[in-house]
Amino acid sequence: MALTAKPPAGAPAGRPGPIARLLPDRGPRRVLAGATFVNALGSGMFMSSSALYFTRVVHLPMSQVAFGLFAGAMVGLVAGILGGRIADRWGARETQIGVMSAGTVFMGCFLLVDAFWSFVLISILTGVVFAADKSSRAPLIRAFGGDDPARFRAYLRAATNLGISLGALAAGVAIQLDTAPAYLSLVGGRALAFAGCAVALLWLPRPPRIPVPALSGRWDALRDRPYLAATVLNCLMSLHFAVPTFLLPLWIVEHTDAPRWMVSGVLVLNTVLVITLQVAVSKNVSDPASAGTRMRWAGLAVGAGLLLMMAAGDVSTWVAAALLVAATAVYTLGELWHAAAAMEYSFGLAAPHAQGQYSGVFGLGSGVAEALAPALLGLLALSMGRPGWLLLGALFLVVGLASRPLVAWAVRTSPLTRTYEVSSA
Repeated sequence: MALTAKPPAGAPAGRPGPIARLLPDRGPRRVLAGATFVNALGSGMFMSSSALYFTRVVHLPMSQVAFGLFAGAMVGLVAGILGGRIADRWGARETQIGVMSAGTVFMGCFLLVDAFWSFVLISILTGVVFAADKSSRAPLIRAFGGDDPARFRAYLRAATNLGISLGALAAGVAIQLDTAPAYLSLVGGRALAFAGCAVALLWLPRPPRIPVPALSGRWDALRDRPYLAATVLNCLMSLHFAVPTFLLPLWIVEHTDAPRWMVSGVLVLNTVLVITLQVAVSKNVSDPASAGTRMRWAGLAVGAGLLLMMAAGDVSTWVAAALLVAATAVYTLGELWHAAAAMEYSFGLAAPHAQGQYSGVFGLGSGVAEALAPALLGLLALSMGRPGWLLLGALFLVVGLASRPLVAWAVRTSPLTRTYEVSSA
């Protein structure tokens, strides 16, 4: 539906306006997209500045900050599965509102932290919130996905990236000011974003409960072989998400002659492409077979992007800059295809009555990749050089090529009854 009262002159009746084409339909989907954006805005503010807040305002050593954040992330890996199961059993809308309310309180507690152990405690509690947020939101995404759930999920990812980017820009201003009030405002802003998300979710209707099959177990996701296969494959492919934020900045500054401002330039390019192309790239990804095809394309594109990044280390300044731009564009296509495939695996292979639990398991794989990626990418690409880059490219290529046949085999040999078919072509 267009946001303007009348369509442009000469436009066919019912054609959406330019703003409306960037938004999901009015109603629950737009409410959920708005809540997602607000939450992501706060996330971008906090992620970009948390380490500086804890070291420069709370005056904790970096080693203690790293330990606390790591502890929160590790506890969150398990909490995601539990949060998803609670959402399946007691209602995703109510669980999400409760999680956002808890996030408001716990993030506010960071404003009062003044010692190591209180910091660790609040880090663990917020880690639980971050993980439970993702898994308990999944049943809502499934319930309100409409006739084109892949498109709606793509809207949500675009909204997430836009919110994180704008939040990071706000954090950049505070970091430039480098004052205690500036950092405190970012932490407070994260708490307000949690609260705003909770308020927005009050406008969502309660989705209908999905009947639980008679033979369903308590932890179906943990014995669902096709889903576990997709989770492992996605875990391996997700290692590349640290490329634009971790590997590429270090590579540009320490191993190429490209201008240092290219660090920001390629990150902006990556972000803009993700925000503008995610919906289009996700078109027609509607079953595990099409998701497997996108994983294949993702492996090829990510591998090719890594080779172009590697080549930028052996050339002159402006040739390196051009290669880095090309590498980022090619890599981002792979990122988009992978995201579309991962979202389809996460929802398309899950049992509808236990979407939260399944998403918690899928998120466990993503969390493991997030924890391992910096060390693995740094060891291979930065320490080993060219052989390491080639190994990384080969890893993503193999995972991409293997995804469709492996998931198809797992579905064919699974004892569980499913409502879809996956070809092995």
